[in-house]
Amino acid sequence: MGRQLTARGPIGQTLPPTTAVTDPWTIGRVSTWTARDLAARGIEGARLDAELLVAHALGLRRLDLYLRIEQPLDEAELAKIRALLERRRKREPVAYILGYRDFYNRRFIADARALVPRPETELVVEAALARLKARGDGPLRVLDLGTGTGAIAVTLALELPHVTVDAVDLSEAALSLARENAAALGAADRVTFHHGSLYKPVGDARYDLVVSNPPYIPSAECDALMPDVALFEPRLALDGGEDGTLVLRALVAGAPAHLLPGGSLVVELGHDQGPAARAIATAAGFPTVAVELDYARLDRVLTADLT
Repeated sequence: MGRQLTARGPIGQTLPPTTAVTDPWTIGRVSTWTARDLAARGIEGARLDAELLVAHALGLRRLDLYLRIEQPLDEAELAKIRALLERRRKREPVAYILGYRDFYNRRFIADARALVPRPETELVVEAALARLKARGDGPLRVLDLGTGTGAIAVTLALELPHVTVDAVDLSEAALSLARENAAALGAADRVTFHHGSLYKPVGDARYDLVVSNPPYIPSAECDALMPDVALFEPRLALDGGEDGTLVLRALVAGAPAHLLPGGSLVVELGHDQGPAARAIATAAGFPTVAVELDYARLDRVLTADLT
C-alpha cells in the first residue's frame, strides 16, 4: 500500500505500523490524520467520515473515540483502518463501507443494490405519516413505488401498526435488500414486495397513500454527480429522464386511479422541481397540491391530496 508514513509525513500515503514512528498512533492521532487525508482529497464531511471509519474498524461507537483518545493502536488495528480508508479514498460511500445507514432512528442495511437513504427522505416520511394519522386508527394501505432499501415502506409500517404496505421496485437487487431490511427490523409481516414498474404489479388495487422517492436527476447530469454517487449508486434509481420528471409524470398521472377517496400522494422531488411538480399534479386532477421545502429551503416534497 505504498511507502510507510512517519508521524509528520505527507498526506496521501498510508498509515504506518506503530513501529514506524517515535510516538504511538493513538485513536485521536489516527482520527485526525484520517480526517485530514480525506479533506485533502476534497471529500466533504471528512471529519465525520474519518470518525465513522475509525470507530467501525475498531468496533467502537463514535463517542468511544473521544473517551479513548489516547489509546494506542497496534498494527492489526491500523491495518483495519487502512483497508476502510482506501475504500473511502476511492469515493465509495461511507454507508456502503459500514454496511448500514441510520434512517428515522433505525439502522438499515445499505449496499450497492440501492441508493443510500438520505436525511431529506425523512421529510417524505413525515409528510406521509401526517396524512396517515389524519385518516384515523383503522386499517390503512400504503403503496411505496421505487422502494429501494425499503426505508420508507418499513418506517411507515413500524411507525403505525395499523398500516400495511405494498412496496414496488423495478430492481430485483433492490427488492432483495428491502426484504432483508424488513426482516431485520421486524416489518416483514406488514410489507409485501413486488417486482415491476410503478403500478403494474398491483393492478387495480387502491390505497390510502401512495408514496415515492423516484429517480429525479436529469439524464445529462447523472455523470456529473459527485463521485460517491455517480460511481457507486445504481443509475436506475437516479436517472429521471431528459428533464428529471419522466418517472414523476407517470407516477402522478397514475395516482388518482390507485387512491381511495380522500387519499394522498407524497413524492420526493429534485431541488428545483417544485413548479413542474405542482403543474403535473394539478393536471392529474388533484384539488390540493403543495411543495414542501427541505432543510436548505429547496423544493423537496410534493404533496397532493384528493380533498
